[in-house]
Amino acid sequence: MYVLYGRPGSGNFVVEAALRLAGVEHRLETVPRGEPPAGYLKISPLGQVPALVLPDGEVVTESTAMCLLLAENHPDAGLGPLPGQPGRAQFLRWMTFFSAMMYPTLLRYFYAHRLTMGAADLDDLKVAAVRECDKGYAVLEAHLAGRDWMVGDRRSIADVYLLMLAYWHPLEGRPRDEWVNIKRVCAKLETEPVLSDLNLVHELW
Repeated sequence: MYVLYGRPGSGNFVVEAALRLAGVEHRLETVPRGEPPAGYLKISPLGQVPALVLPDGEVVTESTAMCLLLAENHPDAGLGPLPGQPGRAQFLRWMTFFSAMMYPTLLRYFYAHRLTMGAADLDDLKVAAVRECDKGYAVLEAHLAGRDWMVGDRRSIADVYLLMLAYWHPLEGRPRDEWVNIKRVCAKLETEPVLSDLNLVHELW
């Protein structure tokens, strides 16, 4: 059984979605905000969520790594192109874009206080973070022009990752109105029973 550590509204939305879409047995463990519970640092050294314990006891952190692993471990779930399949390169590209560009930029906004020694720079840091993450959203919006999904001709976990990030916009709390392609993809995903049910807990939309 997989064990997923996280909390509502965090990055474990996409990992929990992957587990549910794959139809695999798993258990959720809630990690409260603030000081990590005793022993959690042995699972996640930075005290961050999500963290995934595999059925063999091995621990994986980083949501993108978890999603890629679940896609490979459960190929019949259709979470994304597998090695050697068409679309694999672009799948890796966009999953890495989410984790390397979008995710840390958004965190720079929400946790700006961690990046400065005083309050004077907080506003500037947040303005810069919004400007930078909007560049990323613009790249995603342009990529989706004329496309139904992020990769290939079917929904993958990359689209679910996009859905989560779109509703993390620091100022809007949802995709901007001008991002018509992002909103189109999100609207399709929001009607999927697994995702709409998951949203009852995470309250993204």
